Amino acid sequence: MITKEFLNPKSIVVVGGSDDIHKPGGKVLKNLVDTHYPGSLYVVNPKADTIQGLPCYRRVEDIPQTDVAILAIPAAFCLSAVETLCSSKQTKGIIIFSAGFSEESNKGTELENKIRDVADKYACTLIGPNCVGYMNGNYAGVFTSPIPRFIPDSIDLVSGSGATALFIIDAAVQLGIPFANVFSVGNSAQTGIEEVLEYLDNSYVHGKSAPVKLIYAESIKNPLKLWKHAASLYHKGARIAAVKAGASEAGSRAASSHTGALASPDTAVGALFEKAGIIRCNGRNQLLTVACILLKGAPKGKNMCIITHAGGPAVMLTDVLSEGGIQIPPIEENKRNQLLENLFPGSSAANPIDFLATGTASQLDQIIDFVEYQCPQMDGMAVIFGSPGLTHVFDVYELLDKKMSQCTKPIYPIFPSTLNVMEEICEFQKKGRVYFPDEVIFGSALSRVLNTAAPAPVEVQLPAIDESAVRGIVEQAPEGYLAPDQVSALLDAAGIPRAREATARNEKELPDAVAKVGYPLVMKVIGPVHKSDVGGVRLNIGDDETLLETFRTMMTIEDTKAVLLQSQLHGRELFIGAKREPLFGHTIVCGLGGIFVEVLKDISTGLSPVSHGEAKKMVHSLRGYGLIKGVRGQEGINENLFVEAICRISALCRCAPEIAEMDLNPLLGTVSDVVAVDARIRISRL
Repeated sequence: MITKEFLNPKSIVVVGGSDDIHKPGGKVLKNLVDTHYPGSLYVVNPKADTIQGLPCYRRVEDIPQTDVAILAIPAAFCLSAVETLCSSKQTKGIIIFSAGFSEESNKGTELENKIRDVADKYACTLIGPNCVGYMNGNYAGVFTSPIPRFIPDSIDLVSGSGATALFIIDAAVQLGIPFANVFSVGNSAQTGIEEVLEYLDNSYVHGKSAPVKLIYAESIKNPLKLWKHAASLYHKGARIAAVKAGASEAGSRAASSHTGALASPDTAVGALFEKAGIIRCNGRNQLLTVACILLKGAPKGKNMCIITHAGGPAVMLTDVLSEGGIQIPPIEENKRNQLLENLFPGSSAANPIDFLATGTASQLDQIIDFVEYQCPQMDGMAVIFGSPGLTHVFDVYELLDKKMSQCTKPIYPIFPSTLNVMEEICEFQKKGRVYFPDEVIFGSALSRVLNTAAPAPVEVQLPAIDESAVRGIVEQAPEGYLAPDQVSALLDAAGIPRAREATARNEKELPDAVAKVGYPLVMKVIGPVHKSDVGGVRLNIGDDETLLETFRTMMTIEDTKAVLLQSQLHGRELFIGAKREPLFGHTIVCGLGGIFVEVLKDISTGLSPVSHGEAKKMVHSLRGYGLIKGVRGQEGINENLFVEAICRISALCRCAPEIAEMDLNPLLGTVSDVVAVDARIRISRL
């Protein structure tokens, strides 16, 4: 909950205020004074009568009623202060800078929880502890600098790291990027990233609220809430970009299934962001660049025109856009010739349009108008302009400002040199413009923006499965890997076609098993987890003599309890898996089988529940998708049946959350069938 008093306080107290501006309590007070906070400002410090020219109270109990309290005192004293502020001073917003809470010890966690309980009891917004604060256009409740410009319809920043928030703001100020709200949530005792996003969603008014939301997260505590409010904001007209730190897993966990090895917590985050329509960025610079693109407005399509007077940056931008699936379509020859008549000899109008280092503002004017009016296939323009510093070029920057207002196609100004044109860029920024200092970072950011799809529907229609049968099997099953007959029963209940099979525990059971399955068949040991690794799989069994010989050999393999006989099928090997992640639920992975999953790790991941559209997108995103379609005279597979199987596995996982890991590897796909040949399912009720 974010209270109105927290957002726009009529009074603020700094508990632990100081004359020493190198301490948090001193710096936040200085920030409030320097930014001309208009309300009543109080200070509490037991050792002073005045601090930074303001009267100082010795105890929290002595201050008047106050809307917001900022605590810069040792952790041990925070609970008492919060109790007094909430119960006696009607305080509705508390920011705790102090460390020494859940990030440090169990005792600190207990103290943090008690403070949260008090804040909840009195309907008070609590930010932190262990944070750098909050700021908007009403007040700068932070102990860091610089303080950015604030414009309501710009950017909201929410960060789990105070230092990262500071570094993002530092870079943004240099680029002239404004903000609407900056939340440093720290330990998120009460108000975390998801709660802030909920507030930003519920209060969003398009055209008035900030249309761009930036997130830096080190943990996600409520994925469902994040998805719900991110999707809601998207449909209201806002866009969200995020960095999720901790993508790598040092000392990755050993896993007994392909899915366990391939699906990590970070793949769950990636699937969540994709499901929520969140643009995932790989660092602060890309995050800010995405924000600038979104503030300007993203192109409506993926055809870009590059306008430059420097060849090298244009080539690098062309490369990075092309790698990201953004087209740089050539301009028709007759139109090129028309444009070249107005440019210096040696210029190029093919796209990129290069009007040379000697090009003028007038020529740039004509080029931009040419693209705007004569090139309907272009969706946007990237204008690269740097100066060697020989002369002032104010006219170029004035022209860009004018054209950015006039053109229907978005123009993205890329200024690779700044020192030589510092005065010109400052004037450009004073007009409220932002620019991009690096063409490659811009190109990668634009690719992220244009390749992030709309959120998946929150309500997903999954295929119907026999839920009663699923629950009956799972509830009776012990923890660990299910027996083959239980796996088969679950696949049948989920509507997953599978190969004919039978189990033989001894030689006497072989004839009945063969009669059920038929030749040719495959034999697999039951017991060892990785059958292939121990020689426990034999193909092309076609007669009784080979059957008996193979059975006797397999039964000598360590841990073997029986042998599974399956009808031998042919087709393209496919793979579907599922893994349960704490908080996130199940990730569903798919790919081509064999070397594609084991060596190349060519997989696609979705977060359950996976809709038909999401499953289709997962299949299409595989690098080996051409083999699914069919290539060079080879038949493809029935893509619709593969997509259907992915959705059915998602439905199975929703019905049976006890499934910890699951592999269907391989399934065999043809133009008419997709059939599960081998499967493993592990149950865990933790």
